[in-house]
Amino acid sequence: MRISAKADYAVRAAITLAAAEPGTDVAAEVIARSQDIPHKFLEAILTDLRRDGVVTSSRGSRGGYRLSRAANQVTVADVIRAVDGPLVSVRGERPPDLAYVGAAEQLLPLWIGLRANVRFVLEGVTLADLASGRLPGRIKKLVADPQAWENP
Repeated sequence: MRISAKADYAVRAAITLAAAEPGTDVAAEVIARSQDIPHKFLEAILTDLRRDGVVTSSRGSRGGYRLSRAANQVTVADVIRAVDGPLVSVRGERPPDLAYVGAAEQLLPLWIGLRANVRFVLEGVTLADLASGRLPGRIKKLVADPQAWENP
């Protein structure tokens, strides 16, 4: 699985909004500068997040962006889906839409298992978790395995 630059930037921007003072809007320029995200790219990302209902925006001198729900109600999966679509796809298709025959027949349950594990991680972490610096225990357990840090 690959995390696109767009998804990485979107999650970083959303964490910045989650960490902001409640009830305040954060200007795109502030997010871009604080996270070293190209401003034009960030604007497109924020548009996707707004279109999907993850953030709201306001205009004017005090305008900017804020999360549309409490940070503890927005998962990393929500943010990634808003900018990149399904978390796991194979050749651009969702795993349940695939069919394999013969020797490749076991690929489908493998892809479904992969999707289940990706969901387990990304749907199990909220923006509040990340903004507070406190990952859920089940994620800490995964990260505690030294092999998780190794590149095969």
